[in-house]
Amino acid sequence: METTAEMPLNPPSAAPANAEDKEATQQQVNIQVHLRKIPLLANLTDEELLNIKGEFRFKQYARRDIVLQKGGNGDSLMFLLSGQLQVIDITEDGRAIGLRMLAPGDFFGEIAVINQAKRSASVVALTPVLIALLPRAVALHLFSHSPSVANHMLRHLAEKIQRDSEFRALLSIHNTSKRIYTFLDISKQTTPDNQATVENLPTHQDIANMINTSRETVTRAILLLVQQGIVKKDSNRLIITNPEALHKLAQGT
Repeated sequence: METTAEMPLNPPSAAPANAEDKEATQQQVNIQVHLRKIPLLANLTDEELLNIKGEFRFKQYARRDIVLQKGGNGDSLMFLLSGQLQVIDITEDGRAIGLRMLAPGDFFGEIAVINQAKRSASVVALTPVLIALLPRAVALHLFSHSPSVANHMLRHLAEKIQRDSEFRALLSIHNTSKRIYTFLDISKQTTPDNQATVENLPTHQDIANMINTSRETVTRAILLLVQQGIVKKDSNRLIITNPEALHKLAQGT
């Protein structure tokens, strides 16, 4: 059974300019979210999904909106349903440091939910996004009563610890080109047809913010990789045609 949750979005405050805009607004309000397509919830029983589907709230954010504010209350577990987000931290001198990217299907805010603590980082929308929010009490019940959710969460936390460790090591690299190559190397994924890619490639400026360098430096480094036939651009992703060569550059060899 395909379990869905209704998305009760409020219409825009301004009246639609014409009939087409009105129809688009009505279609927007009637969107349904297929809960089983959210990886964390994919293996729940039909009964479990029915029990939680009415608990969700949904919000839309525009590009560059702050979706989650550092220091805020951890009152809900959040799911990215569409669009792209960036997790950032703000330094003492006010600089935004990118920590990682979030893609549709990802969840976030779990640490504050588990610890009942303040949010440890901010999350900013890189594109228009749709977010689902599950209240803390419901999320905690899932963590403790659903084996599939608990196993998924354990794997997620282990991967997060490893990723954060790799990212800290990346930031300690003094050579900026090597830092960029390392970022691409640890960001790559393998597709079902065994192709190495960096999906939802951030803008050069966003990469620069994440690894503490300039946009121009990122552009030059990626252009060099393209010229050497190591990578090629494809829409909003980077195809790594020679993963071994990229890994060697990241290792400094």
